[in-house]
Amino acid sequence: MQEGFVKLEIENKIAILTFYHPKSNSLPSNLLKKMTEKFSRISNNKNVNVIILQSKGDKTFCAGASFDELMEINNYDNGKEFFMGFARLINSIRKCKKIVVGRIVGKVVGGGVGLVAACDYTFATKESSLKLSELALGLGPFVVGPPIERKIGKEAFVEMSLDCEWRSADWAEQHGFYHEVFDSIIELDEKLNKFTQQLSDRSQEALSQLKQIYWEGTDHWDELLEQRAENSGKLVLSDYTKKFINDFKNK
Repeated sequence: MQEGFVKLEIENKIAILTFYHPKSNSLPSNLLKKMTEKFSRISNNKNVNVIILQSKGDKTFCAGASFDELMEINNYDNGKEFFMGFARLINSIRKCKKIVVGRIVGKVVGGGVGLVAACDYTFATKESSLKLSELALGLGPFVVGPPIERKIGKEAFVEMSLDCEWRSADWAEQHGFYHEVFDSIIELDEKLNKFTQQLSDRSQEALSQLKQIYWEGTDHWDELLEQRAENSGKLVLSDYTKKFINDFKNK
C-alpha cells in the first residue's frame, strides 16, 4: 500500500482498473508501467467490452507525476524514460480496442489531466476540478498536450497551459473534457453502472471499430509523444525545476 497499486477486476464483460498511491494518487514509473501493461493485455481480451478507469479515494483522482521521482532524475536518459512512462500509458489507452470510461472523483493535476483526456468517455463529480501545473515547475504539458488539445481544442489548451489555474468541473464539461458531471458520487456511480452495463451488451466488433474512428488522425503519436518526452527529459534537469520541486516538498 505504501508504494501504491494497480488492480484489475473483470466481471460481466466490464473491466475495472483501479490505481492508488498514498501521495494523492501520483504516478511514479512503476505504476505507469503496470497500468500500461494492463491496458495492453485487456485490449485483446474477448471477455471484456468496456474498461472503467478509476482511482482509490475521493479527494484527488490523480496528482500527476511523482515529485519524489522527479527529484531523483539526474541525467537526460532517466528524464526522458520517466516521461516516456506517461507517453506509453496514453498510447496504450489510445490503441486499446476497448472503450475506456473514466470515473473521475476528486481533483486532477498535470499528468493526471492527460490521463483523463485519453479516456473515451468521462463521468466526474462537481469536486473534480483540474489544472495543468507543468509550466510553474519549469516544464510544460508536452506529453499530455496532444490528448488534452484533442479534447478541448487549441485555444482552451493554450489557456490551461499558460495560466496554471484551476478549472471547475463545470468548465471541463462545457469544453468537452468531461461528458457528464454529477453532484454526488452516488449519482455518478448509478449512471456509470447503467452506461457500462449497456456497453457490455453491445457488439464487441462494433465498439472496437468505433474506437478506431474516435482516434483517427493519431497514428503518429508514438513518435510525437516520444519527441515530447525528450523535451521534458531535458527541462526536468534545469535548476529552475529542481529548485521548485525542492521548495514545494519542503513547505
